[in-house]
Amino acid sequence: MARVPAAVTKVLAHVPRAPRALARRYSTRRPLPTPELVTRPHPWTRALGLLTVVLLGAWLGLLIVGNVRAPVGPMNTTMTLRPSLTGGTKINVSPLGALTLDSHIAPVRLDVNVDQLDPERAQALVDHPERLSGLQDEVAQDVAHGTRDLAVRSCVAVVTGAAALGLAVYRRPRRALAAGGMALTLLAASGGTAYATWNPESVLEPKFSGLLSSAPSLVGNARSIVTEFDVYQKELARLVTNVTKLYDATSTLPAYAPDPSTIRVLHVSDIHLNPASWKIIASLVSQYKVNVIVDSGDTMDHGTAAENGFLDPVEDLGAPYVWVRGNHDSRLTQRYLENLKNVTVLDDGRARTIAGLRFAGIGDPQFTPDRSQVAGGDAANELAGARLASALRDQRAAGTPVDVAVAHEPVAVRQTDGEVPLALAGHLHHQEMEVMQYGTRLRLEGSTGGSGLRAVEGKHPDPIQTSILYFDRDTRRLQAWDEIELGGLGLTTAEVRRHLVEENQPGATDSPSPTGSSPGTSP
Repeated sequence: MARVPAAVTKVLAHVPRAPRALARRYSTRRPLPTPELVTRPHPWTRALGLLTVVLLGAWLGLLIVGNVRAPVGPMNTTMTLRPSLTGGTKINVSPLGALTLDSHIAPVRLDVNVDQLDPERAQALVDHPERLSGLQDEVAQDVAHGTRDLAVRSCVAVVTGAAALGLAVYRRPRRALAAGGMALTLLAASGGTAYATWNPESVLEPKFSGLLSSAPSLVGNARSIVTEFDVYQKELARLVTNVTKLYDATSTLPAYAPDPSTIRVLHVSDIHLNPASWKIIASLVSQYKVNVIVDSGDTMDHGTAAENGFLDPVEDLGAPYVWVRGNHDSRLTQRYLENLKNVTVLDDGRARTIAGLRFAGIGDPQFTPDRSQVAGGDAANELAGARLASALRDQRAAGTPVDVAVAHEPVAVRQTDGEVPLALAGHLHHQEMEVMQYGTRLRLEGSTGGSGLRAVEGKHPDPIQTSILYFDRDTRRLQAWDEIELGGLGLTTAEVRRHLVEENQPGATDSPSPTGSSPGTSP
């Protein structure tokens, strides 16, 4: 090693050293920051990402492990919670179809899948019919037990799913726990919302689809049904019990007989030369055991003599046919129908009693398809409605009050408000029910022909719509109605929506009868 010369060492020894404070200052100075290559995300972006992870993880958890198998009476079911924008309850009865209930409004829907009918438990009911009386309580207990198990399993499913996905995405246990806690909070909030918006009467107005569209034909006297559904558990139990009885076609369960005293009216309108309508009407007459068919007009499209042959199937539909003229039906059409058997044409306010109900109606004063007559607009229909209302007052004064008034245009039957309990019309191609100012209930029917050739004018084909109206034979008042909607041209869907009149709802009082006053006077 080379030696340092003594002269250099002596010079370095005389070089003054830096003060300690100054040396300490510079030795502890922080290093200059280096620019980051990746900018940190905005807090709102991080929150949105966490929320997405929570929702996706909770949904996956419910999908994989969030279901409970529970016996309900003689049926084996699977209960599941599913994310939904509208909430509600859906009961899937394979292979018959489904029932949908507007039971609650929340971001979760309760799905109940009826997997199969247990043959041993079903046979036990057949061997011991006395057990049917206690079946409602048994079903209520089974549903309550299954719902509790579903609540617990759903909590575990959403927490596990959200936490697992959070750990996979963030790789931090703290973030995973936060995701699981948020998922549990969201489920609890959804449950609270469902509880706050719970509608126990929804089971009285279910929506049927698939083969279950035939289920409403089992309706009896609507008022007697309501009295049995005094609390929701019994309502749900009765509904499940009736679903069980629907398996009669493939099991030995006793049949569910409808109330023979109920008068069933099939309301059709605006067929517009659709030949498929006759097959649908004949099927509904047989399926629902219809007593009388009421057609509120526009059966034809142009009212020409060449179209008259289209009306011949009316004689073989299996029930009396009551008809009023629409604005697409000519006087020629009316005369042809008057000569067919089983057909009753209503016009000029004349009343007829058919199947236990008294009907009166008036034809549309306008015939517009060929524009051969100048249309009178609403004024013409208001005048026709006034004539019908006058005829109704005369009938009541004679001691033969009318139960149902029929016209094609809603403008016309609105003039009968206060003179009759129920008024039927069509023309607008959509279904609607309202109680008018003076107590008359107005029922508008959709197009039973799917708007005829007009079905293809829009983006989607118009549906085929009709209704079954249930009347009490003693009071001759409307008790309930089923709105039936079939998919239009090229579609195969089917839906039935059950409705009860307000006075038949649980806890309701009888609604006032029509007052007998004309719309121009005070009730």
